[in-house]
Amino acid sequence: MHVLDDPVRQSLLGRHAHLARRVGNAVTYEEGVATFAAVPADPSQGDWDDLGRLLGSGGLADLFSAPVSPPASWPPVFELEGYQMVLDRPLTAPAPAPELGPADVPDMMALTELTRPGPFQSRTIELGTFYGIRENGTLIAMAGERLQPPGWTEISSVCTAPEARGRGLAADLVRTAASRILARGDQPFLHVAAANTTAVRLYERLGFAIRRRVRFHGYRVP
Repeated sequence: MHVLDDPVRQSLLGRHAHLARRVGNAVTYEEGVATFAAVPADPSQGDWDDLGRLLGSGGLADLFSAPVSPPASWPPVFELEGYQMVLDRPLTAPAPAPELGPADVPDMMALTELTRPGPFQSRTIELGTFYGIRENGTLIAMAGERLQPPGWTEISSVCTAPEARGRGLAADLVRTAASRILARGDQPFLHVAAANTTAVRLYERLGFAIRRRVRFHGYRVP
């Protein structure tokens, strides 16, 4: 299996191990970092039992893009079709963008709550480096790093405030993030909802290509 076929588990067992909680073969992120959880690629009933103990009764088992499903007794919470995309040609020169830090987290959470690019919590910034653009002191656009399987870094939380759209800010931030990832020897990748055709076209213009279709899915621990 390619590391990008199971990026959550590969991240949690590797560069994000310091942010992980484990029970047996089940693993998830610490509270406030991310909701993603993972089990082995060919899970046994014992692995699902371990995940249940790890998350607790009623907990959310956010399996992200993993190609496995829990037992039928785990009620589904959400399912969304998407794409995994990888950079497959050189980037144009990125526009400079400042890094965001812990003091920016309240504004980052407010922007992601407004724009809904995907889950963002109080400690999500610990996953990697984030970049942002402010206007008159207000954070109007951001992008950053999330999953980090070996040799790869995911670009995520790409969002722009409604009043600032159409100015190429998201494209600038994606180029900045991707160039920094390449500079340290990793390859950039990202995920996007299949229904978000505007974002898909943007990423394709920036040099990303669809690697595979994915299914984002989550369940409730019985």
